[in-house]
Amino acid sequence: MRAMVIDKYGKVTMRLAEILTPEIGEYEVLAEIHAASINPIDFKIRDGKVKLLLKYKMPLILGNDFSGVVSKVGAKVTRFKVGDEIYARPRKNKIGTFAEYIAVNEDDIALKPKNLTFEEAASIPLVGLTTYQAFKDILQLQKGQKILIQAGAGGVGTFAIQLAKLMGATVTTTASVAGMELVKSLGADEMINYKTEKFEDILKNYDAVFDTVGGEILEKSFKVVKNGGKIVSVSGLPNARFAKEYGSGFFKTLLFSLASSKITALEKKHNVQYTFLFMEPSGEQLSSIANYIESGNIKPVIDKVFTFDDAQKAMEYVESGRAKGKVILKLK
Repeated sequence: MRAMVIDKYGKVTMRLAEILTPEIGEYEVLAEIHAASINPIDFKIRDGKVKLLLKYKMPLILGNDFSGVVSKVGAKVTRFKVGDEIYARPRKNKIGTFAEYIAVNEDDIALKPKNLTFEEAASIPLVGLTTYQAFKDILQLQKGQKILIQAGAGGVGTFAIQLAKLMGATVTTTASVAGMELVKSLGADEMINYKTEKFEDILKNYDAVFDTVGGEILEKSFKVVKNGGKIVSVSGLPNARFAKEYGSGFFKTLLFSLASSKITALEKKHNVQYTFLFMEPSGEQLSSIANYIESGNIKPVIDKVFTFDDAQKAMEYVESGRAKGKVILKLK
């Protein structure tokens, strides 16, 4: 099969390689990939920024979500059959969706939303699961609560605005002028132009912040959350609490504790609960998300579709930060 691989960590270019089609385990299906999406985690993995959490062998196929068709099923697979149209976020140790085929556990798969094309469906799994777990599991977002979603016009942000509105929250988001119309059309109640306005000076007493940016933006977010509020970040630093839950061991827990000491100090100062989210795959949650999509409550937002041969160009485009919504690779 054809696959886009890297041979080492760093700002390297993906190369097109011919490699063996993966073998499947008894609880796995072999999926023929029709489309895959590009996410910031792809270049974080490529750059070696998540080496402390995840170790990969080279050459490595990048890619963290897809849509496609089941072409073979393992001996103990019960919920899927050959020909089923599916979408999924594979396990972290089994990534590799920038390829013609992938072996994926049946627990991580759901049937593709019937009203979406393969390209549209491929845009959903990673951002959908990330947001679903942030809002439902961690923030436990309630009707009438106020949430700030950072970078609302991005891949995660466009999904997050829609889910927060569906859950009855009041949504404020940051965007550039180019993204204002888009975030408004998705249901944002208030927009902050991050290029000309300082959100931390304008907003206060928010129940929650969903951070997709990290760094200084995350640190400033503590100022807008009310006493006892919550912040979830997918781009901030893992802290000691996360490391313990993840089973990272004493040495890594110590490293994360030291690296996140500034965030921990802000947590205490503002009496805000900070959680670093490292999303888990879930076919069950993807089925719930498919219901939202099929009932018309959430729609995919796609910026551009690239051919598989242009995967490197697509990666560079996402890395530029200009994309509004998701960027897709079309394989079939």
